[in-house]
Amino acid sequence: MGIAERKNRQKQALRERILDAARRIVMREGFAALSMRKIADAIEYSPATLYLHFASRDEIAQALCAEGYAQLLETFVPLAGIADPAERLKALGRAYVAFGVAHPETYRLIFMEDPSYTGAALGGAAKGKAVAGDGNGITASDEASGEAAAPEDDPGEAALHIMISALEELKAAGRLSASMDVAVWAEAFWANLHGIVALNLTCPVFPSAPLDTVVEVALGAWLGTSHATQPQSTKTTAGTRKKKSPDVRTESSEESEPEPDNEPAAQPSAKKSAKAANGVSVPAPRRKATSA
Repeated sequence: MGIAERKNRQKQALRERILDAARRIVMREGFAALSMRKIADAIEYSPATLYLHFASRDEIAQALCAEGYAQLLETFVPLAGIADPAERLKALGRAYVAFGVAHPETYRLIFMEDPSYTGAALGGAAKGKAVAGDGNGITASDEASGEAAAPEDDPGEAALHIMISALEELKAAGRLSASMDVAVWAEAFWANLHGIVALNLTCPVFPSAPLDTVVEVALGAWLGTSHATQPQSTKTTAGTRKKKSPDVRTESSEESEPEPDNEPAAQPSAKKSAKAANGVSVPAPRRKATSA
């Protein structure tokens, strides 16, 4: 190993130590606690040494965001092999929310701290959107093989391509409108997922239902198919109950009817027995004549 190569390895190793220390601080104390001095203390170097590798705290934050988004992409890549595009998108949605819940500080840093950090994480996503607008998205087979969505590629572009490809397949199969702009659809879908994660991280009263339930309802509203049948089955059940309820009322009324019928029947029999006790053989005509 030459001197130059050894120095490069040492430089790269120190860079990784800096990022590891910064990541631990962010995860433990939040991004607001991150400072060049605190990182330097953690790795036992002078702050001046850090500036040989990173120009500022923001540059470290951007590097952490890029790493975090690459980690998110790693959870997406295996899902690209799901055959049905709608089910693939649902799986991607679940993985996205799960990542935000499992790595809250990383998610905050990427998407909720500074727009420049998000831009650093997404990288060439805008280029991916342009490609998607031309209708030349990568195929599911390319994604499944990892050729187009490998973690080594730009994370933002690769993640977008996985989603765009599934939408293109839905559109080609007639399951999305032919006039639908899949790039706009993907952004709206992403915004919905981000809203769920952001509310879960910041709003103490959200969600009122289990988070998994909220996610499934959102996915069903967007992608329908199997999930869309759930609300229909619920309506059917409610309708069945409504149909059953008149039957129940009819049965209860029929059960209550014999009681009034028995009461009038008991009254004439009581009168007859009383009249028989008085020795009157033809009670009806005499009572009418008396009353008249």
